[in-house]
Amino acid sequence: MSESNEPPWWKGATVYQIYPRSFADSNGDGIGDLNGVRRHLDYLQRLGVDALWLSPIFRSPMADAGYDVSDYCDIDPLFGSLDDVDQLIAEAHARGIRLLLDFVPNHTSDEHPWFVESRRSRDNPRRDWYIWRDQPNNWRAALGAGSAWTWDESTRQYYLHLFLAKQPDLNWRNPEVVEAMHGVLRFWLDRGVDGFRIDVAHCIGKDPALADDPRCQAGQPLSDFNDQPYSHEVMRGLRRLVDSYPGERVLVGEVNIRSTERVLQYYGAGDELHLAFNFTPLDVPWDPARFRACIGEIEHWLKPAGAWPTWVLSNHDNIRHRSRYGGSEEAARAAAVLLLTLRGTPFIYQGDELGLEDAPISTDTRVDPGGRDGCRAPMPWLFEPPHGWEGAAPWLPFPPEADNRSAERQVGAASAMFTLYQRLLAARRTSPALQRGDFTELPSPPEVLAYRRALGDDRRLVCINFAARAQPFERSGRWTIEVASDGLGEGDLYRGHLAASQALILRPTEP
Repeated sequence: MSESNEPPWWKGATVYQIYPRSFADSNGDGIGDLNGVRRHLDYLQRLGVDALWLSPIFRSPMADAGYDVSDYCDIDPLFGSLDDVDQLIAEAHARGIRLLLDFVPNHTSDEHPWFVESRRSRDNPRRDWYIWRDQPNNWRAALGAGSAWTWDESTRQYYLHLFLAKQPDLNWRNPEVVEAMHGVLRFWLDRGVDGFRIDVAHCIGKDPALADDPRCQAGQPLSDFNDQPYSHEVMRGLRRLVDSYPGERVLVGEVNIRSTERVLQYYGAGDELHLAFNFTPLDVPWDPARFRACIGEIEHWLKPAGAWPTWVLSNHDNIRHRSRYGGSEEAARAAAVLLLTLRGTPFIYQGDELGLEDAPISTDTRVDPGGRDGCRAPMPWLFEPPHGWEGAAPWLPFPPEADNRSAERQVGAASAMFTLYQRLLAARRTSPALQRGDFTELPSPPEVLAYRRALGDDRRLVCINFAARAQPFERSGRWTIEVASDGLGEGDLYRGHLAASQALILRPTEP
């Protein structure tokens, strides 16, 4: 555990989410892999991110794109090998980039050896590693919304799965399960990973009475609202383990409950998660009143508790924010300013720095049982088809404008979205106020969201015009435009107005 009085690294960091099968393919099979990630580390370093989070890369039958794990301590051959991940960790660290893995503790694959043993007989030593019952209750599963129970003919009982039937839930009340899963974390921490994103952290604890729930009776899957005290005991155990390692390893929890007050509980008293995903922006349209309320709620609950927020606008489970905002590049640019200047740790989803939209998916090209393929389309690296994916056709179609949205076209281009993200990350890196400073909303016209970030003598003002017309926004004192979402006027004095759909970072003008 670190003894430094410096703030933990993750408070000032920007994390970049990589969906490995869609990031970069190194062997021509049409599926991205670890060596594809490794070959583009210079791209990520040039962008300016501090850490990478890899969606699951463990051995899996891929019923749910790797979230059905059959071996937590090995790499699926689709992505490479243990040697490949060791090399990736080493080369990322050599560039000053940390690496987080996606830990899936709530459930395994039905092909995991633990479950294969569990279903052999009712008296198998691993029977109680999963949750079995003679009669099902009314709990409903996600990814299909049918019953969360599946009948096992050979042992004449039902097993629980909050997601697909091929993803049986582990019984974390069994100490042997706890020790086995702690062993998984030790395996990866010993290899040098810097932390974990914990999949559906709120689902781990189950009602011990397995009682019916009226919300499930109304058709809602249990994973939407499951929130049991035992989940917090599990989180405290994971936190103790991770904190015993040097280098400030971090736990980031997916607590997909749309209540900031409830999500706050998963920070504990500083003894559970270090960070919990804040999903409310994923539900918010590009509207100043809605974002003002969203930000206000986060500040209201988290700041008094000393809990550090996170911010995310896109991920592998949700429509990309540019697509949600009607395809508007201007809105996507202004949203980038918002994401990277709010108080908290921002997460960038791969390709958002290129301004990608969701790919159109037909019944013929659909792969995911949850219909989330559009945001998982392959990254276009080169202008000409197949955009850097040589060999077999990629597993999904490319997003719109894959040629002009390619990294080849954007890296180094002054007006490109990639360059805006670079400028924003550079501004964030050199400003303690933007990294860790206080947040104060400022009075502004209804179509403008404005706030101050301050830490010690360092100050920044951020002003975002949501309107498609210019807006006056006067400020006392002299301010210089440090970053503009449209690139206009950077380095000039701020003159008291915002152009249409423009977002600015202002710094005090030096005497």
